[in-house]
This record gives sequence, C-alpha cells and structure tokens, in this order.
Amino acid sequence: MSVSTTWTESISGAVYVGEDIPVAYRTDRSGYVPSSAPEVLVVAADVDDVRRAVILAADAGLTVVVRGGGSGLAGGASAGAGSLILDVSRLDRILEIAPADELAVVQAGVSAAQLDAEAGRHGLRYVPDPASVAISTIGGNIATNAGGLRCVKYGVTGDSVLGLSVVLADGRLIHTGRRTAKGVAGLDLTSLFTGSEGTLGVIVSATVRLHPIPVRTVTVAAYFADVEQAAAATAAVLSARVRPSLLELLDERSLREAQDFLGVRAQSAGAFVVAQTDGFGADAEARIIESTFGQFTSRVLVGDDPDVADELLAVRRSALPALERYGRVLIEDIAVPRTRIADAVRRITEIAERHRSQIYTFGHAGDGNLHPIIVVPPEDASAERRASDAADEIFATALELGGTITGEHGVGVLKRRWLERELGPDALRVQRAVRAALDPSGLFNPGKV
Repeated sequence: MSVSTTWTESISGAVYVGEDIPVAYRTDRSGYVPSSAPEVLVVAADVDDVRRAVILAADAGLTVVVRGGGSGLAGGASAGAGSLILDVSRLDRILEIAPADELAVVQAGVSAAQLDAEAGRHGLRYVPDPASVAISTIGGNIATNAGGLRCVKYGVTGDSVLGLSVVLADGRLIHTGRRTAKGVAGLDLTSLFTGSEGTLGVIVSATVRLHPIPVRTVTVAAYFADVEQAAAATAAVLSARVRPSLLELLDERSLREAQDFLGVRAQSAGAFVVAQTDGFGADAEARIIESTFGQFTSRVLVGDDPDVADELLAVRRSALPALERYGRVLIEDIAVPRTRIADAVRRITEIAERHRSQIYTFGHAGDGNLHPIIVVPPEDASAERRASDAADEIFATALELGGTITGEHGVGVLKRRWLERELGPDALRVQRAVRAALDPSGLFNPGKV
C-alpha cells in the first residue's frame, strides 16, 4: 500500500512500509508466524504518536497490532496482512516514583527490571517478575496479566496495577483507576484492560504499586528423587500455612538443560525446587520449609547469601532459553489446583511418551502454574503435528483436573479454539459484547482473544 505524506508528517517516530519492515516484527517469542506480512510499522515516540497512528490506521482500513518487547508466548503480537504494527517500546520513561505513597507512574515500554532497579534507590521494589523480566515491557505484562516467580505471595501483574492510561479505537486517551490504596468509584476499567491482550485499546502508561524491599530474604533449595516427590513436598509446605515469596519446580530434564546452558556444576536429581522467604519472619518460615522438605529428601540447602540465591534462581530462569537451543518450542502454560500438580506432571509424561514428543516441565509450584515445553526439532518433519496433538491433550488434562489452559501467558492466537471449552459459550458471548462496545469496527488485534 502507499502511505501518504500525512503519515510521515504526523508521526514523530519512525514509519516503515511493506518490505522495509524488519521480518522480526511479524511474530513474537511464541514463534507463530502469520502466512502474510504486515503493511505498516509505526515506532511511536510519544503518546500523541500512538493516538495518531490509531486514527490513521482506521482511516486507511488497517487493523492495529500493539507490540512492546516482543516477548509474548501466545502469538498475541503476531501481525499479518492488513495490519499496522504499533511499537510502543520507545515509550520507556519512568514518569514518577512516589516513595511515601509506594507507587510509580511508568510508560508502557519500561521493563519490570528497569522499574525495580529505580524503585530500589528508594528502598522499594516492583514485585511482578516474569521470567522475561529483563526484556518484556510493563505494557505487555499488563496486557497479558503476566505472572512470575513471586506470584505465590504477591500475586500476578494485575495485583500491582492501580490505574492505566489507554488509547481507545477512536484515538481518545482515557485514564482509569486511582493513586489511592482504595477506590471503588465506577466500574473497574483498570481490571478490564488488564489481561485484554491488546484487543480493547493501547496501554500507554500505568500507575503501579511498589513494596518495601524485605529486611531479610532466605533461600531454600532441595533436590528430589522425582517430580511426584517434589510436588508432594511443595504441597506440604503450603499446607503448613507458610507463604514463601517464590516456590519454583523443575523436572529432571529441565534441570539438566538449564545447568548445561549456564555452564554450572551439574546436580543430578529427578526434580529441583527452590523457595524463598522474605520479610521479618523469613528465618522462621525458612525453617519450616527446610523441615518440610526434609521429610521427602535429605538434599536440602538453606542460606541467605544473595550470590548463591541468584545462582539458584538463574537455573530456573534459564530453563526456557536452554531449550530454545534445540529448535522451535511450544511453550504451554497450564495451571491446576496445587494439590493436582503431581497428577498433571504424571499425565504430561504419559502424553510425551504417547506422542513421541520431547516435553520438559517446570513452573510455579506455589500456585500450580506449570510450563510443559514441547521442543520441535527442525530435522523432524512430523514433530510439529505430534507436538500439536500433545498440546491438545495437555490442555484437556488441565481442564479435567479443574485447571485452566493459561495461567499467565494469555490466549492470543495459539489457544483460541480452547477458550470456549473453558469459559463456555455464554461467557464468551459476553466477552465479545464487551469487546464490540469498545472496538466496534474490530480495529485492535484481529483474530486474537
């Protein structure tokens, strides 16, 4: 298509058209690639650019796909024919840190790691910490209501969001939420846009909660004979009514690959669990976790050395990049009741064997959110089909166990056909009605749910 001078004159950021758009902009970290290419890329320099791009896209008959760090895992930022990609990653300013009110105002392109570091200068921290914390943006984290390692105690991203600034389909800029600790005026539009995956509007900034940096943090790690033993141990910890700030699990294969990726000394085990406690009661809670783990294994490590803790957490965070070395990965994201984790892992193992697929399982044991990662070797022509069949069975297993098809990565493109099965047709019709009310022409993120 041809882009008139109106575009280049009205957008202060960069505009790319057709073949000038870098190929990487067609997809996200999910690896899903549309069969056709997008028409226009606008790299917004400010909020006015976002508003102008939305209006220009509507006038030109294009749809809008919003993109931040491109780290999404469900194909939500993938863009094909007839679309304008709106890159908001240059909206990367921390607008305000308010230490007394324990909040920050940030633009959508700020990373969680960047905000956490700046908050640390004031004795505070931003608690949401997805595994992609260094590369994902807060706008994207809010759009998917991302989780992270500290979910078990501090909740998902949405639990830290107080208010939003959002550009609507007609170019209007609205502000939702509040700066106060409490507030119930009107419908909760902040929660509506949180987790909406770019289908209702463009998040351009957010007001978020900050928390005091804990006075003390203790790390407890344990190596188990198998995943079932590890799952039983994590369930026992939570039954003891302690609330670790994180409680992460890796199966034997994930542990081995992550250690190899990092080049650290390998610890052989059927499963690995790392937990942290924080705050004034950190030592007391750590002792309970140590004692509980000790009922299932003798290989328990406890310490408060930050460097050792960083090394142990690096193993968990490296699990996914370690697997990406071997080909395309289907990154599944089920969540089950915590008491059914062992059942879920057992079923995943059976599914892997039945479909002759390489499946590695790790995730957030503290809240039942598991990531069965299916590796698709490029040299195996039938691996893609077998992986897809395995993924279908994994989703069915999650629902059968009383869980969900996605705990934190979102639905996007890859899980569309499973959404109605989880929600039911009536609930899905209500959601479509809400979407139509805010975006009647279907401008935003077509084909995504």
